[in-house]
Amino acid sequence: MLDVKKIRQDFPILNQKVNGKPLIYLDNAATSQKPKEVIEATSAYYSQYNANVHRGIHALAEKATAQFEASREKVAGFIGATRSEEVVFTRGTTESINLVAKSWARKAANGGHGLKAGDTVLLTVMEHHSNLVPWQLLSQEIGVNLEFIHLTDDGYLEEAEETIKRVKPKLFAFTHVSNVLGTINDAKKLTNVAHDIGAKVLVDGAQAVPHLPVNVQSLDCDFYVFSGHKMLGPTGIGVLYAKAELLEAMPPFLGGGEMIKEVYLRESTYKEPPHKFEAGTPNIAGVVGLGAAIDYLSGIGMENVRQYEESLTAYALKKLLNVEGLTVYGPAKVTDRGGVVAFNVKGIHPHDLATILDQEGVAVRSGNHCTMPLHDRYGVVATARASFALYNTQDEIDHLVSAIESAKKVFRVS
Repeated sequence: MLDVKKIRQDFPILNQKVNGKPLIYLDNAATSQKPKEVIEATSAYYSQYNANVHRGIHALAEKATAQFEASREKVAGFIGATRSEEVVFTRGTTESINLVAKSWARKAANGGHGLKAGDTVLLTVMEHHSNLVPWQLLSQEIGVNLEFIHLTDDGYLEEAEETIKRVKPKLFAFTHVSNVLGTINDAKKLTNVAHDIGAKVLVDGAQAVPHLPVNVQSLDCDFYVFSGHKMLGPTGIGVLYAKAELLEAMPPFLGGGEMIKEVYLRESTYKEPPHKFEAGTPNIAGVVGLGAAIDYLSGIGMENVRQYEESLTAYALKKLLNVEGLTVYGPAKVTDRGGVVAFNVKGIHPHDLATILDQEGVAVRSGNHCTMPLHDRYGVVATARASFALYNTQDEIDHLVSAIESAKKVFRVS
């Protein structure tokens, strides 16, 4: 079991008060807090070896490049990639998905093996808008069909395998862990089914990589995407993992400096992956900070993180379900969900609830969490969401429940 008291000492932002109350930060699905190691690593880059990467031969540039590429190696090891060249740095999960949509998917228009008019992209109703809108744009542009796996009342994919076999997609893109329901989808099984009918598979791991052990070789997915800021790292840095043969065949996403091999007035040649997809000056500090976040999580062990957060989620579900008038969305079985609990309290709008909780020092998210179709499925316009990380405690959940009861009194809800 984790030494949470010791871990909390690593996160300076937690040692403050909000509205005169100790901060209880339960908005980790939106962004996680950063340990001192990440903050110091980012600061060290700017204060000790600030220089551009891959271009200079002076000492600062060489150190910056070494640290930058060391972080790429750490990412590859953390997710089980075969080699670091399969790791492309982006601005986040959103850009990673757009890169696939604008490069791999559109390659067919130029005689490649991407998608063309009439092909099917299969998604799920639980997807974040970042894994819906890029495919909608693609559909409008080149005429691919969009099909969807629907959801059961308790937050699972409904007839997923049957739907994959029936619609025969060329691409199946789905979330590993729902950012609202908390549902952990069986990514390995779903990938195998999709591969059996010849589909490529993209997995959105934004809510999985910070909380579960992830191994892309075991999953055998073709693309896997995630963000640094949700896994204790800086904002503005993300990762696209893709199988090497796919990256080699994909055209560049952006054009500019760094991604080129030779430039002439009317044509250019490009570097090998991953640099082909990293045009311009990258977020070097973000990459360095991401490497530090991976060191931190690796030191604790992702199996330990998952075990602790699972027990914390079980405790939260037990406490919240005892609140009269409160509805929780997603699987009841804690082993099937991550540390995300979306809920509503009868008679209180989620925004009003979040406002009252904030007055008690409790930070939760309210709204549709970039999942409007999911909320439509369950007949609600919004939910409140508490989401946990390795530094949260049972005492904080007790405070959450107490604050909800206070909100019920304010709004005179029995």
